[in-house]
Amino acid sequence: MTRFHFDLLQQDAQTEARLGRITCRRGQIDTPTFMPVGTQGTVKGMLPEALKEIGAQIILANTYHLYLRPGHELVREMGGLHRFMNWDRPILTDSGGFQVFSLGDLCTITEAGASFQSHLDGSRHMLTPELSIEIQQALGSDIVMVFDECIPHPAERSYVAESTARSTRWAQRCRDVLPAGGETALFGIVQGGMDLDLRQQSAEQLLEIGFEGYALGGLSVGEEAAVMYEMMAHSLPLLPDNKPRYVMGVGTPQNLIEGIARGCDMFDCVMPTRNARNGVLFVRSGKLSIKQARYRDDQQPVDPSCSCYVCRNYSRAYLRHLYQSNEILASVLNTHHNLHYYQQLMADARRAIADGCFERFRGDFYSAQES
Repeated sequence: MTRFHFDLLQQDAQTEARLGRITCRRGQIDTPTFMPVGTQGTVKGMLPEALKEIGAQIILANTYHLYLRPGHELVREMGGLHRFMNWDRPILTDSGGFQVFSLGDLCTITEAGASFQSHLDGSRHMLTPELSIEIQQALGSDIVMVFDECIPHPAERSYVAESTARSTRWAQRCRDVLPAGGETALFGIVQGGMDLDLRQQSAEQLLEIGFEGYALGGLSVGEEAAVMYEMMAHSLPLLPDNKPRYVMGVGTPQNLIEGIARGCDMFDCVMPTRNARNGVLFVRSGKLSIKQARYRDDQQPVDPSCSCYVCRNYSRAYLRHLYQSNEILASVLNTHHNLHYYQQLMADARRAIADGCFERFRGDFYSAQES
């Protein structure tokens, strides 16, 4: 049995940036890392082989969506999510909390859990901390997230305090279902809205329960970037040095760089894949909208400094033609490039931390964005 563990390999001297390695039953994950989002058991537009080619070591799947369709019991019968989707590297599954609570009026929260109406067929369901863990275990996840409530922004302090306390109680119930010591890791999620005191209280209570890793939830929900960075700077140092730290649902390349500088090890976001499907590509100097007319006869690759399969083989003119023609290949190639960009950004950040020059790397990143 390969027990989940995290090794902190190096700490940057000028920032809180960390170089680390997660070891779990399906392989190792070098951190800082970005996890492509495979909501329904697929990273949209990407074959598993392509994900490996760009360097993805772990992906994220969605508990809520896979519970509703095709159903976690079917996935279990098919040999688990890894076999079902032909992915033999680690998978992290979220708890379903964010998706359930984003249903708004279709969801009712009680101490027991969340009663909600399916966005697919209107059927009623009750998702509890215990069921969330059961679903994630049926999927065969390597990293399981506790069931929590994602607090909207802005929100009254009284509501944030009540919700955060309930999420802590739910986290204990998740830990009771999935005890420590096995092959599957359970991560706690720090809540507290945009209140520093509540964030600290949440972190301290989760540490008392004890988890294999810790995440910051409830960020990138409409707050300004400066507020997000303040929450990271305050909350991440409260978490153990010897456990991975994960900021959920974040974000832009700038968010990732700033998160790393504040001590984050893991990220996920739909931004690179969603932007790709909308014709927005990430490049060294920022973003490029391939739909613009100026690229109609442009023979350059998307990013001349990029070594990905797309930039080695296709022109901006061709990618614009595919997008304008509404061809499926447009989403495939755009997604490949964007996810390669994110993976390369993480690889470059790891190299900079290892070489003791992360702050210079951070400065070079912003200088390129301004050019």
